[in-house]
Amino acid sequence: MKKSVLLASAAVMMCYFTSCGGGKKTTDEAATAAAETTTEAPTTPEYKVITDLPNVDITTFPKDDQGRYIIFDGKTFNGWRGYGKSEVPGAWTIEDGAIKINGSGAGEAGASNGGDLIFADKLGNFELEFEWKVAKGSNSGVLYMIQEVESKNDKGEWQLEPSYISAPEYQVLDNENHPDAKLGKDGNRQSASLYDMIPAKPQNAKAIGEWNKGKIMCYKGTVVHYLNSDEPCVEYHLWTSEWQKMLDNSKFSKDKWPLAYELLLNCGGPNKEGYIGFQDHGDDVWYRNITVKLLD
Repeated sequence: MKKSVLLASAAVMMCYFTSCGGGKKTTDEAATAAAETTTEAPTTPEYKVITDLPNVDITTFPKDDQGRYIIFDGKTFNGWRGYGKSEVPGAWTIEDGAIKINGSGAGEAGASNGGDLIFADKLGNFELEFEWKVAKGSNSGVLYMIQEVESKNDKGEWQLEPSYISAPEYQVLDNENHPDAKLGKDGNRQSASLYDMIPAKPQNAKAIGEWNKGKIMCYKGTVVHYLNSDEPCVEYHLWTSEWQKMLDNSKFSKDKWPLAYELLLNCGGPNKEGYIGFQDHGDDVWYRNITVKLLD
């Protein structure tokens, strides 16, 4: 124990027994004061960004008549792989022209052949369009600016961190049946919301089994979400004081999750770019008609 901590603790106890400050402190007050003098800010664990996994070049993909790159052909996983993996995890399949995550039923615990799916080219300024639908009670998300991150655990071993630790999330959810819809604040965990930070308004997700149209626009730090409409339902600005305040008030705050806080505060890393991906949350969810327009 540091000498300064011992001295602080002694001073607190002396105040308790000698009525320091004008009145005798209760046992609870003394314990609280002692705790306040010894509390240390959480430290960010050692981490590194994985850079040796296979990537693709989006400009080699075909374009539609609007100049958007078609990054899913409806038949193959060309250009896609698992987060932190070289191959596509077996839980992801292609069904009727759509990418499907076959739910494990284990929630975030997932299955051994699961994990998130990413398009293997880092993007900076872009407009992503996609369609999605959920089964009853399903949860997923579209993540962007993903960095593949490993950190050291207490044993000094490198372990893969989840994708959302570095990436904002466009929530995909069955609002009617999944409990997450009622958590958070003001509906900020419902569909198309910036997860746990900004609620999507208006909230116009369709019923389970019906296709929704989503869009995410990122341009020089401005991010906009769309859901079944040409009108934005979320807008915010990365790398600003407002962005920092949102993180401070979220589950990713510095005191709750210091590594997530550091990565999200500097979202996209030094090049301000990252992968887009679909989350495996253990539930059945489908994605199709996935295109990207580069805005550089």
